[in-house]
Amino acid sequence: MSETPPNTLQYRFDGPEDAPVLILGPSLGTTWHMWDRQVPELTHQWRVFRFDLPGHGGAPAHPAGSVADLTARLLTTLESLGVQRFGYAGCALGGAVGIELALRHPERLASLALIAASPRFGTADEFRQRGVIVRTNGLDPIARSAPERWFTGGFAAAQPAITEWAVQMVRTTDPGCYIAACEALASFDVRAELGSVGVPTLVLVGSEDQVTGPAEARTLVAGIPDARLAVVPGASHLVPVEQPAAVTDLLVRHFSTAWQPAFESATGQIALPAGVAVQPAPAAAAQPAPVAEIAPAAVPQQPQGRPDPYDAGIKVCREVLGDAHVDQVLARTDAFSGDFQELVTRYAWGEVWDRPGLDWRTRSCVTLTALVAGGHEEELAVHTRAALRNGLTPAEIREVLLQAAVYCGVPAANRAFRVAQQVVREETTPQE
Repeated sequence: MSETPPNTLQYRFDGPEDAPVLILGPSLGTTWHMWDRQVPELTHQWRVFRFDLPGHGGAPAHPAGSVADLTARLLTTLESLGVQRFGYAGCALGGAVGIELALRHPERLASLALIAASPRFGTADEFRQRGVIVRTNGLDPIARSAPERWFTGGFAAAQPAITEWAVQMVRTTDPGCYIAACEALASFDVRAELGSVGVPTLVLVGSEDQVTGPAEARTLVAGIPDARLAVVPGASHLVPVEQPAAVTDLLVRHFSTAWQPAFESATGQIALPAGVAVQPAPAAAAQPAPVAEIAPAAVPQQPQGRPDPYDAGIKVCREVLGDAHVDQVLARTDAFSGDFQELVTRYAWGEVWDRPGLDWRTRSCVTLTALVAGGHEEELAVHTRAALRNGLTPAEIREVLLQAAVYCGVPAANRAFRVAQQVVREETTPQE
């Protein structure tokens, strides 16, 4: 167990101190106990390191809003313990951390297993919507629906104690940290980078996983040069819990035979970790052909004036209003309205919303007030949704509208309350 400063993670070790380190990363809403049934077998060969996500399992509630932040905290924790090189297996969000390690810190990683993982988890809108639900209703709706997302129906019915354990695990998570983890998954997208993963990788998925299922697993295998696929029958998303023996066997076989040795620059030798067999290289391993010829280096051009704010504007617009809304607007845009949409994107979103002087919560408050004053009900509905995405609670939106009633007039506020009430009801009601 560990003391946990804000830039590190809560962790525990199991297994022999002199064995190679194998890290097990958890899924969103779970704790390191999701790996309990793998540990006895894995500790025969490895020193197993498990960690909790911030605010999970009693860990201090220091939210981490990106996969890169979680990965940096993990590495800081490992460096404080003198762990330089390791194998890594992660489930879902834990798998995203594993991909980040492989892409940004390949020298630290000996071998990788990605379980119920994806190069992009659903859509950003889905996870930001989940954040709105939690901010409004707490974690109880998410906790109650966890068993149907994590387990097959037969397993949940046959194992009521494990099902209740799963519900309580989510229910006791810090809501702010859960929301931040949703943001981390919303912004995670490495589909274009998979070819740069250079360690042996096992991609493992439950055949019945409806969250990140076999289709996502095949995307990983197709993109990662040295990847193998294992589909576990009769298992859903939390496959290490539902089929522990199968997962344990697959992990043991993968990490026993696909542990990439480190190169010692001082001696020019390859250092073999104690107790781990290394798979011999194929006899005639062909070098991958280049995807394109290397062009002569271009002479860098000096920037001319300010950069065009359009690209920043479309990015901010998507983050504030959501991909679905922006896609609908773009689909309706034609030659007649295109110039107007470009104007709004470039100046409203790229120039004003992207300015650092106010945060997005504050800009949402200002925008709602202005729309009430102008009687712009359609835009008010759009920006009420945006305000919820930007972190305002329904209670805070109510206060903004009450304030607007004093300065913009009661009839305008009456219409605004009617519009906002409907949006808040739609956005904060958990889906059955």
